[in-house]
Amino acid sequence: MAHARISASLPPDIDPTKAPIAFGKRALPKLNEELQSPELLTQQRALMALCDLVHDPENVYQAIEIGFLDNLKPLLLHHDGTVRQKTTQILYIMAMHNVGRQELIQNGVISALTELLDDPVDICRKHTHQIFEMMAKLPEGVVGILHASLIPSLVFKLKTESDEIQELILDTLSNCLRVEASEGLATGAVTILKEKLTHSSVAIRSKAAWVLLEIGTHPAGKSVLCEEVVPALVGLLEDPDPEVQAAATGALMFATVKPQGRFSALGAEAIPPLLKLVAEETSKARLSAIKTLTLLAELPDGRKTLLDHTDTFQQCLNDPREAVQRAAKTAISVIKWKP
Repeated sequence: MAHARISASLPPDIDPTKAPIAFGKRALPKLNEELQSPELLTQQRALMALCDLVHDPENVYQAIEIGFLDNLKPLLLHHDGTVRQKTTQILYIMAMHNVGRQELIQNGVISALTELLDDPVDICRKHTHQIFEMMAKLPEGVVGILHASLIPSLVFKLKTESDEIQELILDTLSNCLRVEASEGLATGAVTILKEKLTHSSVAIRSKAAWVLLEIGTHPAGKSVLCEEVVPALVGLLEDPDPEVQAAATGALMFATVKPQGRFSALGAEAIPPLLKLVAEETSKARLSAIKTLTLLAELPDGRKTLLDHTDTFQQCLNDPREAVQRAAKTAISVIKWKP
């Protein structure tokens, strides 16, 4: 299914070929001065040139040394959409380099970018979320996002943003909620993510399930999962996409750690699709499926059903992965246990 993509095309009156990019590093001090010019066209052209130059890590380092960030941050609130577009694009390119990412975090760019979450220009919002997604790959970036109290806003934006931006938000949330889930839980993230599990986009279904998995690693998250989303996760066990299956099975595994989650999974008839995933040697969900079934075998009804399927777990003892072998042995032991 085709989805609309956010265009980065510039207005027809902007000619990037006139941007003064000659002399590479030597152009940087002059460009830094031009960013402070009262002339809109001068600012736009300086941003065009800088956008090309910061693809080189050496230029990123020099731009930081000169103090470009001090002049770029105010431009995030510029009245001109093109200025905001190119400024966010430059910051995104800088965030792709380790030195740039660190500097953006230290200079409070995360907080400054929160003003652009409602920007009327789609590409500005896309660049903003690309930066957040890059920042969230670093522990310091996650801390910065949490300290900026961005989680509630990101969760809310899942309701209104385009599919393209939703994917970026889900990646950011996955890294952040792995560290701290309380803000996400308080904002009702689980309910919104549950809706995304039935999205037409494979990427969004998969990423939403992964975020739920991260939430499930926290004690409070497990409780909310087993109360709200177990049936929906069971429904994804037969999704045609292997990534979606793997994410859903992992989230279900955490949800069934709680007795309530196990009862809910049994009620949703999770055992047949889980057994199917265990039987598929190439399934990405095999290990999580075995562990989930082991948890279900701790219930009398689950054990009774699984007693007829121990051969499925026996086959896993030959799996090349040690973790799968160990999990299968544990599963067989639990299933055959007699009080």
